[in-house]
Amino acid sequence: MAESSSHKKTKNKAAGKSGKTEVPISKGRRLDATTKIKAIEIERSGNKSGLEKAAQRLRDSRKKQKVLQVPEKDMDKAADALRKVNISGTVKNLSSTKRKRISKK
Repeated sequence: MAESSSHKKTKNKAAGKSGKTEVPISKGRRLDATTKIKAIEIERSGNKSGLEKAAQRLRDSRKKQKVLQVPEKDMDKAADALRKVNISGTVKNLSSTKRKRISKK
C-alpha cells in the first residue's frame, strides 16, 4: 500500500535537516526516520498489531532514543504497545504538542 501524503510529511518533519528517512534495519524492515541518536516511527492506523510492529522496529533500531508518533486518540494504545515489547521510549502525537515517557517494566 502506498504511503499517504500526511505520513510522508510527518516522516520528513521528524527526520529534520540532518536525519534520514526509510532507514534499513534487520530482516528487510525499514524505520520511518532516524537522527544521530533517535529512532522515529510514525503509525497512523491505530490498530494494536500495527503499533506493536512499530514498537518492535524501534526496539531493533539500536538507537538511544525511541519515539513512536501516533494520532492523539491512540496515545494510550501506543504506550501499551511499548510496554508489551518491553522497551522504554516516548509516545508523541502527530503535531508534537503532547508526549508521554514510557519506562521498561
